[in-house]
Amino acid sequence: MYVPTQKPHDRQELYDLLVTQVESVISDEEDEIANYANISAIIMDLVEGLNWVGFYLYKKGELVLGPFQGKLACTRIKVGSGVCGTAFATKSLQNVPDVHQFEGHIACDSASNSELVIPILVHNEAVGVLDIDSFHFNRFDEMEEKAFQAIVRLIELKLEKQ
Repeated sequence: MYVPTQKPHDRQELYDLLVTQVESVISDEEDEIANYANISAIIMDLVEGLNWVGFYLYKKGELVLGPFQGKLACTRIKVGSGVCGTAFATKSLQNVPDVHQFEGHIACDSASNSELVIPILVHNEAVGVLDIDSFHFNRFDEMEEKAFQAIVRLIELKLEKQ
């Protein structure tokens, strides 16, 4: 169960809390959509400087918008297109400090300036991505990459058991 708490001032403590909160929320819930919705809400609540957090899920050959927090988003993304499609196709994290310099970037929200996308892999097959946008340039560092990768790993372990 999610227990709202005061945000730690120490960044490492904040990201440790973030991972712990996500683990707690998804531990007893089997529904993926409910888990994705709560994960995006927890991230948006605890992490400063973000303008969009959500999931794109692979369906019928493309990425389809899933649960998110933020403004209206692109509904469908072709595999290999934009930051999300690239992360999905390459099965690799994409940390883009300036999305305006990323060839083929899909601008769903013109306020976004940097983006972090982590593919969700189940038995080494991509099934979706966690997409995090910020209005700050160069917003995401190695500490955040590790924290969000830990969250995605929790999702992957949950999905692999189903």
